[in-house]
Amino acid sequence: MSSAVVSTSAAQGRPFLFDAEPNSHMGTAAPSTSSGQALGCPVERSSTARRDHILQSTIIGGKIPPASITPASQLHHCPAPEMAPSGIPAIDALTGGLPRGCLTEIYGPSSSGRTTLFLAALAAATRRGEFCVVVDASDALDPHSVAAAGVELDRLLWIRCDGDSQKENSPRRRRDTEKTSVPQDRIESRNMNQSEHRLEQVLRATDLLLESGGFGLIVLDLGDLPSQAARRIPLTTWFRFRRAIENKPTILLAIEQFPIAGSCSSLLLQLGLPSVEKNNLSRPTHAQLLTGLNISAELVRSRLDRKPARSITFATKTAWAG
Repeated sequence: MSSAVVSTSAAQGRPFLFDAEPNSHMGTAAPSTSSGQALGCPVERSSTARRDHILQSTIIGGKIPPASITPASQLHHCPAPEMAPSGIPAIDALTGGLPRGCLTEIYGPSSSGRTTLFLAALAAATRRGEFCVVVDASDALDPHSVAAAGVELDRLLWIRCDGDSQKENSPRRRRDTEKTSVPQDRIESRNMNQSEHRLEQVLRATDLLLESGGFGLIVLDLGDLPSQAARRIPLTTWFRFRRAIENKPTILLAIEQFPIAGSCSSLLLQLGLPSVEKNNLSRPTHAQLLTGLNISAELVRSRLDRKPARSITFATKTAWAG
């Protein structure tokens, strides 16, 4: 004997069980109206277990079996990313290091220690035997400072983005500029076009680097770009960069004046204006020698833990200060 589920119009959603095969003593099964309402009476009910199974299948629509529902306690947790030393012990104590397979943003104004931090990260990575890349958006990296920071130059790829230099720095362009006075608005427009062209080179180079792989640290130095140009990078680009390095041992480090990647960055670190340490010399009395900087660093956001924002201060030394 088989059973069928029929819903009456008087009580929608409340299933009733009827015998699909007529018994000998009942004769022909009762006809039904066009609305699906049964005119007969139930003859024999199924067993309790079978009724519960049909009711449960009816409640969930018969599409999702109960066995396929995973409890929240058994959901898969994403493993924490591997952390690599940044080269500065105070930063490692603050953030735990630089996360691999993630995007890290470091921002701050000029002379806030941005270059010091990413040169220390480059030095630490090359000492571990990793190959690194610096995508220099403004062609401002000093090779002597890089070597003085302890970076192994044979493991460093330096990509220089110089804008439309062939057109802007041509001898004919320079002669025309010297002979005629260029309005200020045209100069600003030209500088903005150069920044946009450099930014386009940065994004293209980064796409190729992330696609090729094999690098332990990729630094995007956007610190000297105008903030208006840097903010034009769409969030979809940062999302594409983040997806490209997932499950890879690559550290993507963006150096900026202001945070621009939004929620795509896993670690956001702000560097503040330093206080200057000076060594007063007796001869001559007006001379002051810069020996180091005290840099303040604040952990603004970290998706790796739920700890509140906190800050530290660390000191740097100049090359001539020993």
